Amino acid sequence: MLELGITFKPDMPHQRMIALAKQAEAAGFAYSWIFDSHVLWQEPYPLLTLLATNTHRMRLGTCVTNPAVRDASVTASLLATLNRISGGRMDLGIGRGDSSRRVMGRKPTTLARLEETVGVIRDLCSGKQIEYEGREIQMPWANEGVPPAWIAGYGPKALHCAGRIGDGVILQFADPHLIKWCLGFVREGAEEAGRDFSKIRVMSAAAVWVSNDLAKARDQVRWFPALVSNHVVDLVSRYKPEELPEELTSYIRDRKGYNYLHHAEVGSSNAEFVSDDIVDRFCIVGSAEEHVRKLKELHEAGVTQFNIYLMSGDEEATVEAYGRDVVPALE
Repeated sequence: MLELGITFKPDMPHQRMIALAKQAEAAGFAYSWIFDSHVLWQEPYPLLTLLATNTHRMRLGTCVTNPAVRDASVTASLLATLNRISGGRMDLGIGRGDSSRRVMGRKPTTLARLEETVGVIRDLCSGKQIEYEGREIQMPWANEGVPPAWIAGYGPKALHCAGRIGDGVILQFADPHLIKWCLGFVREGAEEAGRDFSKIRVMSAAAVWVSNDLAKARDQVRWFPALVSNHVVDLVSRYKPEELPEELTSYIRDRKGYNYLHHAEVGSSNAEFVSDDIVDRFCIVGSAEEHVRKLKELHEAGVTQFNIYLMSGDEEATVEAYGRDVVPALE
């Protein structure tokens, strides 16, 4: 069965976030994630603590953190502590860094540092003694297991990395064609590392809007392909055109810039260049039946979790519609 998750942009009051997580858990959602962009929004870890103490079954995690915002040992300690609080329900979503780095005028980190950081976090959360920056360190109290590591990426190198080291991969769009393209590189990375690709979980993360009014629905989620465009611009600067699919890169040609102070914001001018066709491919909009149809298509393409970026407005109504009309149809 396709699992469902939600991701919060941590700019809402914590009481509402808790209520939404409880509503989603009751509706059958299996995961609750939080963006990690400490300058733009509230710090995710206190919020994850509140979610851990107010839910019972949902797995919880960052979607996504990066190796540079916090020292790897700090992230390991945070996750190990939350694993004790939640009864072992923590996951690590991690990438090279986007808004939390760029809003401070800094670039994403390297894949080598990403891979090293994941290894440090795993070892420390397992209670192992390791050599870290020339010293032997250990967290012997970390006794609730190692959080699964989900690697976020778009380009062939990052996707190979996800295949080599990830328990899961995070793909930020709901386009089955692009999902299949990405998973080809994940499979290659897994096979090169002698790993079983079939055991790697696959997340499709995107904005949604349930409505028969397509014009309204598209406007509510148009911000999402604009968010994705930051990663696409980065890819175009590092790969030859023939190495990337036209379906991923062509839509940024009319992009004039991006203001991170309006990141993931409904109605933002950041999204003016995004066409209806791109919205329809990257997001899920339309009737509940259309959502079910596309989710089944994504599942057939290899997706194991669909993660709603729950920040397009009227979040309670979205969770209610999914719980009433989508979850039962998927079961």
